[in-house]
Amino acid sequence: MAKKISSKLPKRKGEYTYRGKSLDDLQKLSLEEFALLVPSRQRRTIQRGFSEEHKKLMHKVKIKDPNIRTHLRDMIVLPEMIGMKIAIHSGKEFTPIEIMPEMVGHYFGEFVLTRRKVSHGAAGIGATRSSKFIPLK
Repeated sequence: MAKKISSKLPKRKGEYTYRGKSLDDLQKLSLEEFALLVPSRQRRTIQRGFSEEHKKLMHKVKIKDPNIRTHLRDMIVLPEMIGMKIAIHSGKEFTPIEIMPEMVGHYFGEFVLTRRKVSHGAAGIGATRSSKFIPLK
């Protein structure tokens, strides 16, 4: 069998690429061109068009508003958002998130969890069968 030779160049340390495109190339792409790079669910959302709330958020991103707070957990992270701080609602509070290049193509909701990790304390007196017996001495 013939071994397939990869035509990819080795990635330099510290350089971020998304589907073969560098960060500068991603930011130059139009929304339609970017849609061709993302997975099918995100591509479908972009091609069907954003809602008015999504368009309002994208306008705030374009004018570089420093105080962006949003409930839109289903918004896709776009290349023009990289480096911004956006406060995303978790259902209880707004959690500020700094948008990193690795987040491109994901949803806002993936980075702000709606449920906290449960950490149970010790059982109280009478909570278990063995804790009902209290010695008299």
